[in-house]
Parts: sequence; C-alpha cells; structure tokens
Amino acid sequence: MNLYPAIDLKDGACVRLLRGDMDKATVFNNDPGAQAGEFVAAGCHWVHIVDLNGAFAGEPVNGAAVDSIIAAVAGKAKTQLGGGIRTMETVDYWLNKGITRVILGTVALRNPDFVKEACAKWPGRIAVGIDARDGYVAVEGWAETSEVTALELAQKFEDCGVTAIIFTDIDRDGAMGGPNIESTVALASAISTPVIVSGGVSSLDDLIAVAKHTDAGIDGAISGRALYDGRIDLARAIRALS
Repeated sequence: MNLYPAIDLKDGACVRLLRGDMDKATVFNNDPGAQAGEFVAAGCHWVHIVDLNGAFAGEPVNGAAVDSIIAAVAGKAKTQLGGGIRTMETVDYWLNKGITRVILGTVALRNPDFVKEACAKWPGRIAVGIDARDGYVAVEGWAETSEVTALELAQKFEDCGVTAIIFTDIDRDGAMGGPNIESTVALASAISTPVIVSGGVSSLDDLIAVAKHTDAGIDGAISGRALYDGRIDLARAIRALS
C-alpha cells in the first residue's frame, strides 16, 4: 500500500488545516521544496500536493512553491497535485511541468465530461478528488456542499481512465481522530477505480488498519499533520507498509 505524505500549500508555506478551515491553519514549514526533500529522503515514492489558495481561487496560486517541490523530487518520487485545476490549459501546464498526475475536484462535480476529456488527452495521469461532508460532495475548497453523494460522483468516472479516487472525509481531516475506513471501504468496494483514503490518518496503527483493505480496492493513504508533528515516523511507516 502506498503512503502519500501531504504538502498542503497556503501562502507559499506547508500548512495543515482543521476540517478544511483556512482560518485554522498551522504552518509547519516555510520551505515546501525542503519538506518534499525530507519526505523523499525518508523513502516515500509519492508526494501529495494541494494548492489550498488555488482551490478557493479556482486557479493556481502557489505556483512557485509547487515548482520547488517538482525540482526537489525530480527523478526520485512521483507527485500528484490538486487545487484550482479547472481548465485544460492548467492540466496541460502542470503535467508538462513534471507533475505525475493532477487531481480534479470541483470541476469533476461541475463538469464530469471535462474529466473524461482530460483522461483521453493524458492517459494514466488524471485522478479525481472527492471530498465529502456527511457523505455529500463538497467543492470550492470545501466551502459548498452539494446534493451529490461521493458514490454517485465516483460512478460517473468508471471506465474512463481515472487512475485513482482520492476520498477525503472532511470531518476527519486534520482532526487526528482516525480515518473513516468504513465509508472508504464501502466506496472502494462499489467501484473499480483504486481509492486513496484521506482525512484523519494519525498513527501507524491507522495505516495498518487501512492496509488490511487493499483487496477492496484501496491503493493507499494520505497523511499530513501526523507526519509533521511526529505521531507517524515516515521511514518506519513505509517499511511497515512495504
């Protein structure tokens, strides 16, 4: 199972939010490139990046920070990036820059056909981020909650080439209370696309619990705050999961 260390970018710095609240951001590192380098040195194969400002603005905002991460991990680890990616020009820009795959979130709900077009243009390099509050998809940086369930949205992208669904339980995100394994397994079992769990992963035990369900279609887990504050030792976790 893959472990995806998270770099959430706000105003150029690595931060973690509590349940998606931009006013409750804790800064952990002012040098995103250096942070990515630390993750790679610990043995990670992926880095998960979110442009938080971009998610609200609807366009990339933390471009310089993302560039520094790309440079730091080039040839050493893969990257996935979400936040503010809502046009084909932006998809092209980041994939041509060296991002391994982009994550489409808000636009996946607003325009599912766009996701299919992106998959056709960039095979194997498009993921979909589904962020849910009480089971319903939230968009625009989690500022709006729709009437569409996570499963209903995920099913729209079956067989179109989406490489992964990143499923975030917003109420668990940054709260250090453990991931919503039950909902994630239910989603993964109902679709053929691999699912990555996000939100609440706070210990090695959480990761091991998630890893027990890889047969259900779970590809990996994203962790952020627990890595920054030392609750999870990244190198040890990677060894355990491998």
